[in-house]
Amino acid sequence: MQITVLSGGVGGARFVRGLVHALSRDGVEGDHRVTVVGNTGDDITLFGLRVCPDLDSLLYTLGGAVDEGQGWGREEDSRRVMDELGALGVQPQWFGLGDKDLGTHVARSLWLSQGATLSEVTARLAARWGLPGQGVRLLPATDTPIETHVVVDDGDGGERAIHFQEWWVRHGAGLPARRFTVAGLHQATPAPGVLEAVREADVVLLPPSNPVVSIGIILGVPGVRDALRGTRAPVVGVSPIIGGRPVRGHADACLAPLGVEVSAAGVAGLYADLLDGWLVDDADAGSASPARVTVRHLDLLMRDTEGAARIAGAALDLARDLSADAR
Repeated sequence: MQITVLSGGVGGARFVRGLVHALSRDGVEGDHRVTVVGNTGDDITLFGLRVCPDLDSLLYTLGGAVDEGQGWGREEDSRRVMDELGALGVQPQWFGLGDKDLGTHVARSLWLSQGATLSEVTARLAARWGLPGQGVRLLPATDTPIETHVVVDDGDGGERAIHFQEWWVRHGAGLPARRFTVAGLHQATPAPGVLEAVREADVVLLPPSNPVVSIGIILGVPGVRDALRGTRAPVVGVSPIIGGRPVRGHADACLAPLGVEVSAAGVAGLYADLLDGWLVDDADAGSASPARVTVRHLDLLMRDTEGAARIAGAALDLARDLSADAR
C-alpha cells in the first residue's frame, strides 16, 4: 500500500509518527510505503544558513530526537552559539537555534552551496535519522526556494511584508494579517517524486497541519492540486480545528484573512475540490461538510504516540471504506 501524506511541521510530524506506529503495530510492516511531502514555505535563511523548520520537525520527530515539549528542535540541546551571537550583537535573536540543530543547517547549507538539490539534501538527512528503515520517504514539496511572507499594517496607513517566521515566532501571529504571499511559488515546480507519489498513491492523507501556511502552500505548488484532483486514491483529511479553536498554533489567525470560518467545516471547505473523507473531533460531530465528503468523528487530541496512531488508523480505515464503496 502506497500512502502519501502532505505535511506541515509539529502536528503533521506527530501524525506521521503515529501512522508509522499504527502500521507497525498492526503487523503490516514491510507491506506499505509512506511518502511524506513536506512544506517548504516556512523556510528561511538565518545567519547565512538555510533553515527548513517543517522538514526538520519531521526528521527529528520520526528520528526520535525532537524536543517533545516544543514539538520542534532537538531534545536536550544547548544554545551556546546563539548566546555568543547575541553577545556579538548579531540578529535576529527571536529565532532560537540549538547547537545540535545548527549542525543540520550547516550541513544543509554546505550541500546546497555545492550544488545538491533540496531533495538530495533531505534524502541525506533522512538517512541520518533512519527514516528509510521505517518505510518513510521524505520529499520537500519543491526544490525551488520559496518563502511565505505576511502582509501587515505598517502603522502609517500602508502595509509591509515580513517573513512568516517573524510573524509567527517573534510576534506570535499577533499582528493582524492582511494577506499571505509566497515568494517564488508561481515559478516553483514539484520536487522529483512528488506528483508520482500523489498519482500512484493508494491513500492520500492530510494531517492536522495548518491548512493555509502548511498544506495550503504544498497545494499551491503548480501541479500538486491538479494531481490530487485527478488521483483515484481516496483523499482523507484530519481537522486541525476542535470546537472552533486550533489544536495548536495560530491557524485561526491564518484563516481570518481568507474570510474562512474557524471551524472543522471551514477548513474542509478549503479542501472541498479534492477531499473524499474528513475526520472531525467528537465536539464537532454533525458539523457541515462539503457535498460528497464522508465525515466521521472521534477524539482528535494527539496526547501521545498511541493517540496519534489511533487517529492515523481511523484515517486509514475511512480511506479503505471509501475505496471499497468505489468498487
